[in-house]
Amino acid sequence: MDDGPLNPDQERLWHALGLGPRWRERTAAGGADAAAGPVPAPVAGLDWDGLEHAVASCTACGLCQTRTQTVFGVGSRTASWMFVGEAPGAEEDARGEPFVGQAGRLLDNMLAAAGLARDEGQGEPVFIANVLKCRPPGNRNPDAAEVQACAPFLQRQVQLLQPRIIVVMGRFAAQCLLGTDASIASLRGRTHEYRVGTAAIPVVVTYHPAYLLRNLADKAKSWEDLCLARGALAGVGARPA
Repeated sequence: MDDGPLNPDQERLWHALGLGPRWRERTAAGGADAAAGPVPAPVAGLDWDGLEHAVASCTACGLCQTRTQTVFGVGSRTASWMFVGEAPGAEEDARGEPFVGQAGRLLDNMLAAAGLARDEGQGEPVFIANVLKCRPPGNRNPDAAEVQACAPFLQRQVQLLQPRIIVVMGRFAAQCLLGTDASIASLRGRTHEYRVGTAAIPVVVTYHPAYLLRNLADKAKSWEDLCLARGALAGVGARPA
């Protein structure tokens, strides 16, 4: 997605999710501070396996009628790093794994350059997920009802993983996670916070790999973002027991 102003559909999505009131400028750190809403009871008590089953059997929105399969997420379930994208594409829908197309290969190369990997044993492990677990037809932007239906799943993934750093990729994911209508340009270059209960998880915003394929000059900026995330993680204490 580009960095221009919100179109009417995006503005309706933002307000429908009630995101505006949860976003504010942090005068100390200069970032956005967002809080996860309460996770609905049927999802709140699920472990990883139960959550994955709930995602696979979800019929909460119309995307269940057009998907090939759900895309739960991939990587280590004890990782310190969490990467969050927008929604599955055609290849992801076919394989059931996020970021497996050309954009996924670019992401893997970027992770490898930073000493990270989605496969354990090939680098410091990460967990990769999307805001949506089903592919919107034609790769269109998700609508408000779809995001609302999927939001508890992502929130529970964050709760279970307890990452020490979250990297959000693309404006849509950043707006959903941080509760803001701000552009990528204004969100990059500083850390934000995502609060789950009493935990405040640092968040770094970067470009979506699909955007980088069309704008190669910005790959250097994404590398800067990964370095910022590495520095933010280094300043975070040990994972809670």
